[in-house]
Amino acid sequence: MLRYLPFILIALYLGAMYFFSSWRLRQELSSNSTPLTHPRLTPMLERLGRAMELPPIRAHVYEIAQVNGLAAPDGRIFLTRGFLDKLDAGQVTEAELASVIAHELGHVAHGHGKRRLVDFAGQNAVRIALGTLLGRFVPFIGRWLADLATIAIVSRLSRDNEYEADAFASALMIKAGLGTGPQKSLFRKLEALTGSRSTTPAWLLSHPQTAKRIAAIEKLEEKWQGS
Repeated sequence: MLRYLPFILIALYLGAMYFFSSWRLRQELSSNSTPLTHPRLTPMLERLGRAMELPPIRAHVYEIAQVNGLAAPDGRIFLTRGFLDKLDAGQVTEAELASVIAHELGHVAHGHGKRRLVDFAGQNAVRIALGTLLGRFVPFIGRWLADLATIAIVSRLSRDNEYEADAFASALMIKAGLGTGPQKSLFRKLEALTGSRSTTPAWLLSHPQTAKRIAAIEKLEEKWQGS
């Protein structure tokens, strides 16, 4: 029994981290959000709902200035106040924000939110184990190498999730009669909207590069048009 104790402790640690992270995120989102009732977005929520043969999609406004969208592990969809401010300023369109909501619906459909919490908990466990192992062979940089390797693995998984959510959003936007144009045009704007010009190596980025995301969508369109 004792030989299984380390594995039992790791499993308990992962479970505790998952439930704590889930509870903390749910509390943060619930205390800092309101239902999305923007009059220019209501028709978009209705169109997306009809395309999925559902009532109008329900979404929430996360009251932070950052420009972002979010799919919570419990299935709720959020746009940040920063994104709505860009809409009111004429910097993004209703259809472009509909593509964000469609993208987040893709995360929900694929279960990415819950998986990311599991990945977060597992990331810490892997980092500790790998850091201990590498530290024996390369004492001075072992833990740094473990951190780098863990981030690279998690980033790759995150990029795969983004491609899956993009594909779901493209299909939904086409079915809703909005097309993929708003999705691709928003990608081209995101760097300016978020003020980010990352110099991080591509293999460490959690999101795919803009050109690759657009190319993946266009490849899907060619496939769908040819079928």
